[in-house]
Amino acid sequence: MCSVAVVTFAVLCWGAASCQQPQSHLVELPQGPVRGYRDTEYPIYAFYDIPYAKAPTGTDRFKGPLPPPVWSGVFEAVDRVILCPQLNEYDLLPANKTMQEDCLTASVYVPETKEKNLPVVIYVHGGGYNSGWGNYLTPKNLVKSEKVIVVTFNYRVGAHGFLCLGTENIPGNAGMKDQVALLRWVKNNIANFGGNPDEVTIAGYSAGSAAVDLLMISKLTKNLFKRVIPESGANIAMFTIQVDPIKNAKEYASFITSDHFEDLNALEKFYQTVSYEQLNSGNVMNSKDSNFYTVPCVERNVGQEMFLEDSPVNILKSGNFTKVPILYGFANMEGLFRMHWFPHWKNAMNEKFSDFLPFDLKFESDNEKEQVAEKVKRFYFGEKLITEESVLGYIDYFTDVLFAYPMLKSVELQLEAGNNQIYLYEYSYYDENTPLVPHTDNVRGATHCAQTYVVLDELNDGIPTIISDELKAHTKVMREIWLNFMTTGMPIPEDSKLPTWRPVGAGQSPYMSLGRTLQVKDSLLKERFLFWADIYEKYYFNPSAPPQVSAAISDPTKISRYCLSIILIGIFCISRTI
Repeated sequence: MCSVAVVTFAVLCWGAASCQQPQSHLVELPQGPVRGYRDTEYPIYAFYDIPYAKAPTGTDRFKGPLPPPVWSGVFEAVDRVILCPQLNEYDLLPANKTMQEDCLTASVYVPETKEKNLPVVIYVHGGGYNSGWGNYLTPKNLVKSEKVIVVTFNYRVGAHGFLCLGTENIPGNAGMKDQVALLRWVKNNIANFGGNPDEVTIAGYSAGSAAVDLLMISKLTKNLFKRVIPESGANIAMFTIQVDPIKNAKEYASFITSDHFEDLNALEKFYQTVSYEQLNSGNVMNSKDSNFYTVPCVERNVGQEMFLEDSPVNILKSGNFTKVPILYGFANMEGLFRMHWFPHWKNAMNEKFSDFLPFDLKFESDNEKEQVAEKVKRFYFGEKLITEESVLGYIDYFTDVLFAYPMLKSVELQLEAGNNQIYLYEYSYYDENTPLVPHTDNVRGATHCAQTYVVLDELNDGIPTIISDELKAHTKVMREIWLNFMTTGMPIPEDSKLPTWRPVGAGQSPYMSLGRTLQVKDSLLKERFLFWADIYEKYYFNPSAPPQVSAAISDPTKISRYCLSIILIGIFCISRTI
């Protein structure tokens, strides 16, 4: 029996049987030759941790990525478990991780087939833009179908990737520019692996879902992909775009240091020199208003390449983005991911529900905010106190404000802009092995990104998963649907035995219910969508770029020079008048 160690690729022999070297495949890239190896369990070849770009260092650490390195020898593409610097609050990171600043690597999964020019799928990992890594979930089951090549990758997260001051040194969106660099790398290199650079689908889950939704509307990504699959996350969701980047940067600094920074120049210098350990020590995932702080932003023009020049809502309303086929949807109980906080938050919600309103709502007064908060509380919880009996209302609330409403609103705006190729779904599958919703006797549902866990491989955390025959059959259908879309742009072809699935139209209709059975339905969450549409129409705080004046006059030296120039100009004008 043979076993291959992922880091050293040393071959270990057990017993007296002789061991053969693992099968490998050499690919020539402009950077240099790369050797990948056949997987021990799947009929695929994996090329791990290939540098696709280089993260800048020192005072440039928050800028866009640099070109990738080159090498003269053979690059052994084995799994080094490289991760970008990040907080490990819930101890979810792999034990054998290599966390490093220069973390921009990609893994390419290629089926064992002689077929060439295969469609390509690029998967963007989730983690609230503050954590995660490319191979948190792997795509081996998709690749063994021999229908696609799949690429996963790391991008800078947290403050390292998304601090946004609107200055030359910290312009914002470094993590999104990493993703653009990856798309460009795939365009230029994937043919060498047997992939078709003109048949690329970008897909992502959670924050990765919102990220591919942002990639879709960025001017930097033109001609880099053909289809999009956002799984539980929209580009207009509050957790994916900063409303006030300077305020966020100051508040985040208060999480990691006792120093206070009112001066922008001092704040910038602090971030440029602070250690990575301290930079990633702030926990931002437990804010009551769901502000994750270090996420993408609208950029100010500082003479560098810009990923996002306007707010996603404005871009969608303008129609100035590429319309492509989209497989778009969320799970019916996305809010289950907030259950960890339910014991702590239910009493706080009773005391001051306004603390839990989405942070991208802006009110004229505290009184107005309290009135809206009371309206929202009644909608989800009625006149009763929020207790264990209210848990389903709690789940629905966070499902709606974080995922359902923004995704449905994005659909509405895209339809108005002329995109008639959106396939909308709600994922609701569960079986007898699905855990019960806490504080209920018999309620089950699909948690955050449950569809992704079915389509991709199981979590790589060693936790055994019970898979029923029913779930096996459901998984087969889900992967078939995803592969159909990845290869044709349609989730269910016309000659399929599955229900006919047409693109969505007005009123979020039709949509596909992906549950224990597949059903075409009308008007997804109509009442809940209209409720939030009315609130956001009145109170939405549309994001904008950091103001230029803050950076220009925050440096005392610049202030002195500015004042001196004004005085000199005044003297000159007076002398000319005299």
